[in-house]
Order: sequence, then C-alpha cells, then structure tokens
Amino acid sequence: MSIVETIASVPVEHEKNIFGQFDQYTKKIERAFHVTIVSRDGELRIVGAQRAASRAKGVILQLLELSKRGNVIQEQNVDYAISLAMEDDSSSLVELDGDCICHTINGKPIKPKTLGQQRYVEAMRSNMIVFGLGPAGTGKTYLAMAVGVTAFKNEDVSRIILTRPAIEAGEKLGFLPGDLQSKVDPYLRPLYDALYQIMGAESYAKNMEKGLIEVAPLAYMRGRTLDNAFIILDEAQNTTPAQMKMFLTRIGFGSKVIITGDLSQKDLPKDQPSGLDVALKVLKNVEEISFCNLTSRDVVRHPLVQKIVNAYEEYESRKDARQAGQRRRREGNDHNL
Repeated sequence: MSIVETIASVPVEHEKNIFGQFDQYTKKIERAFHVTIVSRDGELRIVGAQRAASRAKGVILQLLELSKRGNVIQEQNVDYAISLAMEDDSSSLVELDGDCICHTINGKPIKPKTLGQQRYVEAMRSNMIVFGLGPAGTGKTYLAMAVGVTAFKNEDVSRIILTRPAIEAGEKLGFLPGDLQSKVDPYLRPLYDALYQIMGAESYAKNMEKGLIEVAPLAYMRGRTLDNAFIILDEAQNTTPAQMKMFLTRIGFGSKVIITGDLSQKDLPKDQPSGLDVALKVLKNVEEISFCNLTSRDVVRHPLVQKIVNAYEEYESRKDARQAGQRRRREGNDHNL
C-alpha cells in the first residue's frame, strides 16, 4: 500500500469552522480514513493511502464549500460527509445546502441535511399524501411542519391542521387536571414546539384565534371534511386501523396530508395492530401516495442518537433471528413427532 501526500487549500478564515473546537472535526476525519492531517500556512497536508487521502480531501473540500456559503459546520455535517465518502457516493452536501424550505423566527434557514431528508421534502412538495417513516431524530415532523408553514404563507393552503393520537408512551398518567385543552396539550406539545420555532408564538396565537391553525387529538377528526388544508398526522404508529381509515377518508379537495411515524416505537397494547402497518400494506399500490423511508443515516440530532438507533436496530435484528430459529426448531420437532 503506497503512502501519498495530498494538499487541500483552506483559507485561514474558514479553518476554525472546518476544524471544529480543539480540531475535533479533523481528528474525526483522520480516524475515519486512517490518515494524518497537518495544517501549515493555509494548507492541509493529508498523508495516507491514496484512496483514503483522496476521500479525506473530498470531505474537507465539501466542508469548505459549506463554510464559504455561510454555514456553521456541525458534527452532523462532518459525519454525513464521511459516510457519503465511505460509500463512494457522488452526492454532495453542497447540493443539499441549496434547498432552503423556509426560515425560523430567528432567521435560521431550515434545509434538508441528508439525501433521505431531501427526497422526503421533494415528495411532500409533489404528492398529495406522503408517509414519512423512520426512527427518532430524522426530522420527519419538523420538516413536514416547515413545508406546511411555507405552503400556508404562500397561500397554497388556507389552514394548517396538526393532529396525533392521544396515547401515553408506555405509562399511565391517570386523570389530568384542567379543561379539555389542558388535558390534550401534553400529548401535542412537540407540535407546538415546532410551530413556535418556525412561526413564532405571536404569529401562531393570532392564526390560532382565527382558526387558521388547529392542533387537536386525532379523535376530533371524525365526521369532518378537510378541504384546502395542510394536514400532519404525527406518531401514526399509535393509531388503530379504524383510526387511520377514518383519518384518510377526511381528506378533501386542495389538501395535502403528511403522515409521520416510527414503527419501532409503538405504544399500543400488544395485541392491537397498528393502523400505520395496515395502511402501508393496503395503500402500497395507490398512485399519488408516496412512502419515504428515513434511516439512522438521516438522524440529525446529537450523534449519540444515531448510535442509539443503530444499537436498537441491531438488537431487534438479533432478537428476530433468534425467534425465527426457535420457530424453525419447534416446527422441526413437531414434524419428527
């Protein structure tokens, strides 16, 4: 294996952004590709195997381009650039940076950060019904909210309706105090948080009073026809088949529907099938319905979340394999008898 040295020119004003605090980003690139990176006089000297050094240089140049566009480089950017380079994927982080959905109330741009998220956003823009499926931290609900608020501001829809099933996450909370709104608010808090961040509390409250934004439990959808609305059903894995059918048949003219869910985090009773599972089987061949599967690679929270998701996926795979093996052994024993 021949060792080579390749050089990447990095302007001094971008070094801090690309290197990270205490050079944590360059150290991460060194570990990923087994190379040595030395900074000298505005140049990065990358020493290692030819292919590895070339990949490392490609990652650094992508981060440099992001930095030149005014982005603050985050660890997720570095991890994703490394994963693309590892797979020799020709896609670039710069391509993702050009797709700005909208800005938060503080002026921060909301953009897809992975190719999976980009496909999800494109599907929401071009399809009437979109199922966004994936683990926690992949931006399913947040991106749907951003697309919905943008459609509302552009007057593509006349109102936003956000809903989710009111079900506890594996624990019984008992009777909650207060009026009806106070009782359902804890279940809908994640939706409020995203709306406040994107729209601002004042704008949200004003549109809420006018009835242009509605946040309600799924049970309140029965008997309604929802025309010219952007509708988001969150935590869809906790719906029953009857609830899911009821929700899907509420859709009226000019509406767009986004259904998000994580099939690995169901809070339904053990013997209760998920409405999301059933819908995926029933609707798989229906036109104008898009299914977007996000994976652990699309996690944009703290990098540790991605590791947690991967660990659980591996655990579930081993568990399923063991159970399949036990079933085969039982069937073999029954056959011998």
